[in-house]
Amino acid sequence: MIFDSHTHLFGPGQVGGPVLKALKRAWGSDFEMVADYNDHQQNIQGFSGSIVLAFDAPATGIVVPNKYVADYCKQDPSKLFGFASIDPNKENAALLLEKAIQELGLKGLKLGPIYQNFYPEEKKHYTLYEKAAELNIPILWHQGTSFVPEGYLDASRPAMLDPIARTFPNLKMVIAHMGHPWVDECISVVRKNPNVYMDLSALFPRPWQFYNALVSAMEYGVTHKILFGSDYPFFTTDHTIQGLRDVNRLVEGTHMPKVTEDIIESILHRNTPELLGLE
Repeated sequence: MIFDSHTHLFGPGQVGGPVLKALKRAWGSDFEMVADYNDHQQNIQGFSGSIVLAFDAPATGIVVPNKYVADYCKQDPSKLFGFASIDPNKENAALLLEKAIQELGLKGLKLGPIYQNFYPEEKKHYTLYEKAAELNIPILWHQGTSFVPEGYLDASRPAMLDPIARTFPNLKMVIAHMGHPWVDECISVVRKNPNVYMDLSALFPRPWQFYNALVSAMEYGVTHKILFGSDYPFFTTDHTIQGLRDVNRLVEGTHMPKVTEDIIESILHRNTPELLGLE
């Protein structure tokens, strides 16, 4: 069965400010970002489950509460694994994370420097990572670019996570979207740190980048550390599956390297809950 390691909920009023403004600019003034419980259920129907992400990013206008995600995941805890999100700029961030895990039953932590406007390598944030390590939960990072003008692009390089991985070698971390556009930098971080992984969510609509990302991971020998994810509701699980299976279409009839079918299917059928210790 296929598990989607990267999905979102966006309830009414939870996306606004700079993010919504940027989305409307990109996709039309009538665009609304809503993906409620029913929408999410329809997307994952027929699959083995998913990670569901909260997001505490008031700096750019996204606030998806931990409780909103936790209440949804309680409907089917064998399939739905909620990740808390804590704004690292909050003085009591580590305590808030502990409460979200112990009181709400959430299973991981979602961070995104370009949305939360913080620099991950600053030592003042290490108490949050230390708490995640203490609680034995993974961190999923949006460590890559975004379309939001107010976001901190210079905080978003995948290499910024390397000092954290070295400081907390047992802390499992996932770099979302293979760190695009810094894909090879992401691969370098993943290759050298045993407990750092990456997901391929939101890449297939850029087929040339997607193809090159997977070929590079294949050449560096780290395809076993790629997790399947869609970034729903931006892209559905079904569409992402098809995008992965079509990754070689651009180079058919050429001498360019192919991503092997074995690699494609192993990514699709990876047991992410077991790998990240969610079960």
